[in-house]
Amino acid sequence: MCDEGKKQVTHLSRVGSLYMATSVVVARLAGEASQPKVLPSANGVSSESYWRVAATRRWQGRGVRCCAAGFRGGGADADAVIASEDFVGFFREAWPYIRGHRGSTFVVVISSEVVCGPHFYRVLQDISLLHGLGIKFVLVPGTHIQIDKLLSERGKKAKYVGQYRITDEDARKAAMDAAGRIRLTIEAKLSPGPPMLNLRRHGVIGRWHGLVDSIASGNFLGAKRRGVVNGIDYGFTGEVTKIDVSRIRERLDSDSIVVISNMGFSSSGDVLNCNTYEVATACALALEADKLICVVDGQVFDDHGRAIQYMSIEEADLLIRKRARQSDIAASYVKVVDEEGINSLHKGDDRPSLSPKAYINGYAASFRNGLGFNNGNGIYSGEQGFAIGGEERLSRSNGYLSELVAAAYVCHGGVQRVHIIDGCVDGSLLLELFTRDGAGTMIARDVYEGTRMATAEDLPGIRKIIRPLEDSGVLVRRTDAQLLEALESFYVVERDGSIIACAALFPFPEEQSGEVAAIAVSEECRGRGQGDKLLDYVEKMALSLGLKKLFLLTTRTAD
Repeated sequence: MCDEGKKQVTHLSRVGSLYMATSVVVARLAGEASQPKVLPSANGVSSESYWRVAATRRWQGRGVRCCAAGFRGGGADADAVIASEDFVGFFREAWPYIRGHRGSTFVVVISSEVVCGPHFYRVLQDISLLHGLGIKFVLVPGTHIQIDKLLSERGKKAKYVGQYRITDEDARKAAMDAAGRIRLTIEAKLSPGPPMLNLRRHGVIGRWHGLVDSIASGNFLGAKRRGVVNGIDYGFTGEVTKIDVSRIRERLDSDSIVVISNMGFSSSGDVLNCNTYEVATACALALEADKLICVVDGQVFDDHGRAIQYMSIEEADLLIRKRARQSDIAASYVKVVDEEGINSLHKGDDRPSLSPKAYINGYAASFRNGLGFNNGNGIYSGEQGFAIGGEERLSRSNGYLSELVAAAYVCHGGVQRVHIIDGCVDGSLLLELFTRDGAGTMIARDVYEGTRMATAEDLPGIRKIIRPLEDSGVLVRRTDAQLLEALESFYVVERDGSIIACAALFPFPEEQSGEVAAIAVSEECRGRGQGDKLLDYVEKMALSLGLKKLFLLTTRTAD
């Protein structure tokens, strides 16, 4: 079997097992025991009955052996669940994440390409499943494709300037129609609940009707007209001014999935067409969401065509700045977070200039108190929130750079994690949340904060950390010259100008393996997980280099 086939086998097996594992947990949370079940696919054939080929995860040490099924051989047994050991293995792998995510608040923006595509129902199924596990969801569906289609059917043409649509009366009517249709579709698809035939053996059917998802929507979004900018009248295009946090939280606490459309409401009673990503980023900041999840129609790749699994906020910021000359959206981001751009907003007043982080944190704080970005005093001017869209995003001339910009923006504002996942891959949301390696791209602001490649200036700090371990025989003794020669293979964690941890990765590309060496944490920082974080960072660097195995050599720390 070719490598692609093996990847597909492994993927199908993992998704199927995750479906079954999480289904059992949903049942237990509802107060009943349950047995694993096989979910039917769109054509009525069990998703677990296609393959019968053994497959092994790419990283044996970090996963579980998985088994998947081959072409259907007929008979009732062919539709049975996969081998019990595989189910148990995946269940145990997913369980820490199930517990960790329970009670979290996720804002999910679903791109218009996914909303109008064939995979939308599967995405909603996964959201329903996750909601049953105790995760709170705010959904922000995209509408621009539906609006453009309605305008075309009515003999009109869509108009964009920069990231925004020019919304005349015809476009506003189309936007209202599209938002209403999508909201009704979401409500319909989330209404059925679990299949009753699979649950009859566990008791009275009436006990299970409570598993149907409750959907809440309303006038949670305040907006104002964008108005005339650089001589262009944007008509009924709106900018976000307020998120009604308290009412949204009331719905979330009452176990409802909240759906927020891109239609905002002005103080004068107008209905305004807002940018979907501006709405989603505003919601994530206002609600202090644990995650913003962007469901798009593809993956994020690096310059070498490799899927990017992880980026720190610093790495994302650097990449965006490199692309600022070829992307108006990236340039807009740089303008917001760059010190010079911030100072220019305050010319002519006596207020002290803000750092980029403080500036964007001000955005988050103003939303948290429900007053909107301006906080009622007009301190901040310019665009409200962060919008991505327009011709640049429609053409995908810069890939998924737009979504990466939105991710970096909300990470700066306080959201700890942003995930960009391919909604066209079945089960990608489950794989991203319930497996260590995930299935998309994660941008994080805290996990590896201060972690970077070592420089010559770090040599004294590295020497200070590793010398006690060298003296005790735990680490191999290295001279300053040897350290300096190997410095490009070292990674360090810096805090307040001091090096508090270090590790080295020596790759062997021919064997697709690498040696991890010189792992050390300063004495005062031990016991706080810094070593684990650094090792995890090194593993992700190894993945990016195409390595499949890591090893270390030790005589004192084998345990």
